[in-house]
Amino acid sequence: MTDAPTGESVELLQQLIRNRCVNDGSVGSGQEVRTSDVLRAYLGGSGLDVQVFEPAGAPGRTSLVARIEGTDPAAPTLCLMGHTDVVPVTAAHWTRDPFGGELVNGEVWGRGAIDMLNLTATQAVALKTLARKGWRPRGTLVYLACADEEAGGGLGAGHVCKKHWDALRADYLLTENGGTVSARGGELSVTVHVGEKGVAWRRLSVNGTPGHGSMPYGADNALVKAAHVVTRLADYRPAPYVSELWAGFVGSLDLDPALRASLTDPARVDEAIARLPAGMAKFAWSSTHTTFSPNMCHGGVKTNVIPDVVDVEVDIRTVPGDSEDEVRRHLDKALGDLAEEVTIEKLFSKPASTSPTGTPLWDVLGRVVDAHYPGARLLPRMIVGFTDAPYFRDHGAVAYGFGLFSRALTAEAMAGRFHGNDERVDVESLALTTQAWLETCELFLG
Repeated sequence: MTDAPTGESVELLQQLIRNRCVNDGSVGSGQEVRTSDVLRAYLGGSGLDVQVFEPAGAPGRTSLVARIEGTDPAAPTLCLMGHTDVVPVTAAHWTRDPFGGELVNGEVWGRGAIDMLNLTATQAVALKTLARKGWRPRGTLVYLACADEEAGGGLGAGHVCKKHWDALRADYLLTENGGTVSARGGELSVTVHVGEKGVAWRRLSVNGTPGHGSMPYGADNALVKAAHVVTRLADYRPAPYVSELWAGFVGSLDLDPALRASLTDPARVDEAIARLPAGMAKFAWSSTHTTFSPNMCHGGVKTNVIPDVVDVEVDIRTVPGDSEDEVRRHLDKALGDLAEEVTIEKLFSKPASTSPTGTPLWDVLGRVVDAHYPGARLLPRMIVGFTDAPYFRDHGAVAYGFGLFSRALTAEAMAGRFHGNDERVDVESLALTTQAWLETCELFLG
């Protein structure tokens, strides 16, 4: 039998999944208003101050803010933030309806169950639980359920932080997606993401000369050149970046000591990564390198016309210190003599960002984790994807990716479900995370 807050978290998560707020990157997609309406109704009658914001020119892309005002203006403001949009899905590849929100064998299934509607729902339940009992903290608690994170957040957290910061005024932020538990030699660690790589999405327009498809010999075919561009990007190997965060993470792994030493040595890390299992190698490479993933290609007008322009869209994730100029230098080096054939357009950029660990909130998170996993230590990590946390860091806030999950929902299991098939979260994790938000708010805000 589940307790009341856990039951509410399960039911609310199911509804958010069923809302199908699929963000394909276009302005008209998402329609997160469906979830804003659900959350506003759920939070109604609790005495909460609720506001909804919609950016101009993007109807339906709404974000919701609710707050419990603190009694001491000098006390800190903590924001719990979750996004309400999800990525597209190929339903034929799923075992169950990706938007059914089914509860099966103690797991809630559906797109967004992991990324990150589980946290958005449990945060809302924690907020309402505190409001219903008349909780009046010293510090202020803010809840933000924002649109558009899956496309960079410009219409969601970016919009609210830029245009409506007075509704937030957050000193601290908790968002996705720490909280996984790992063990090495009997010692437990719980991940807290304290930073993330930067984003530098680029469109590379490869130029050629049009002609008749029946006469390809010697043609200046943009698609053929684009194939070489893609290959060079895939083969490019930038210099490694070995940080203290990476070294700390490697130290938590149950690996041969010699391999651990190699993974933290810039001169040997590339070779060491090649010896890791495939899943771990992917994460290790992304944690220690600026990466280049050519993921979309558009070009050509007809089967019998040699194309004169082909666009290749590249997902570039930068390590700390890589500026816009450094991204261009990487591209020029990767493309070599083909760089002259390519026009580069910036699609979206956010620099890498990090928050310090020596803060009062960090200490509180340690106490909360210890209450559920006695003796566990917090393990600061850098996330290789992106979140909306940098919008808050730009305003001077300390931002962490947090949550608290069951031993069954390992980092490896979670990684496989992010944007993957058969995404699901176990009820035990929903219970732990709901309780973690409640305890964190009460301990930190008083």
